[in-house]
Amino acid sequence: MNTNQWTIGVDLGGSKIEVALVNSSGLLNDRLRVPTDSKKGYKAVLKQITETIHQLCDKNGDAVPSAVGIGIPGQISRSSGIVHYAPNLNWHEVNLENDLSKMLDKHVRICNDVRAATWGEWLHGAGKSCNDIVCIFIGTGIGGGIVSDGRMLAGCNNTAGEIGHMTIDLHGPECHCGNRGCFEALAGGWAIARDAQDMVKADMKRGKVLLAIAGNDISKITAKTVSEAASKNDILAKKIIDNLANVLIAGATAIVNAYAPCRLIMGGGIMEGIPQLLEKVEKGVKKYALKAATENLKVLPAKLHNDSGVIGAAAFALHSINKS
Repeated sequence: MNTNQWTIGVDLGGSKIEVALVNSSGLLNDRLRVPTDSKKGYKAVLKQITETIHQLCDKNGDAVPSAVGIGIPGQISRSSGIVHYAPNLNWHEVNLENDLSKMLDKHVRICNDVRAATWGEWLHGAGKSCNDIVCIFIGTGIGGGIVSDGRMLAGCNNTAGEIGHMTIDLHGPECHCGNRGCFEALAGGWAIARDAQDMVKADMKRGKVLLAIAGNDISKITAKTVSEAASKNDILAKKIIDNLANVLIAGATAIVNAYAPCRLIMGGGIMEGIPQLLEKVEKGVKKYALKAATENLKVLPAKLHNDSGVIGAAAFALHSINKS
């Protein structure tokens, strides 16, 4: 493969559009970022993506991209490239892949944003040169991607990797999906904020450090607040993190038993904001998962950080064009 083969990677979200020029070795050459005009509707965002890609290409005239890859938080048809539903953008049944291909006159491929990040970690990050990995990304919610025997799993309806909605506790808190006790409802960023706020309400004296960091406004206590309080050795924050670690261990143990990866890669804002979680999860998984599943297991931090989405989207598009 030519290392000078360039691809455009796009990380499309409800608040921002990031467009990057990436080569086939995963080197990010240049990028542009603009706020998403999601309130103006599908056509306005389509125009934004097209214009930003043109700007980036004009700025880097010597690097002509052979394809465009886009990661989007939503449910996508693998065969047609139609976005069935993207809640953050309020899109229903839009043919993003086809529409952008026509506007850019280039090969365009789209995939779920978390799977795009998994492509990035697999080909150019912590999963490089490994055929069996599972990525868990913990931010506001929880998502993942699974590579088994050198193949990215897509599932029957292209929705494989929705590990945030595994049931961890049948009687647990309600999730945004409508079920109870989902992994995300117990360990996602929004769940950490909910639990921290509830604990402070129950014992204001014990929660005084968290409350002070949040400007004495309980509703502004977030996962970041917990991380900051823990760095000050706050007892309540440490308890919240210990509870969080136990949930992550339970979820990761189930995943390791099910898929037996060689590498379990954990990333996202929560893991980066509370780095001590990685060691706790590694110890817990190796204690509770089946011995056969952990014999060769490495638990690693994601390597590409915030760049995993654009690098992975570019890698996915390049893989697609080279495969075809």
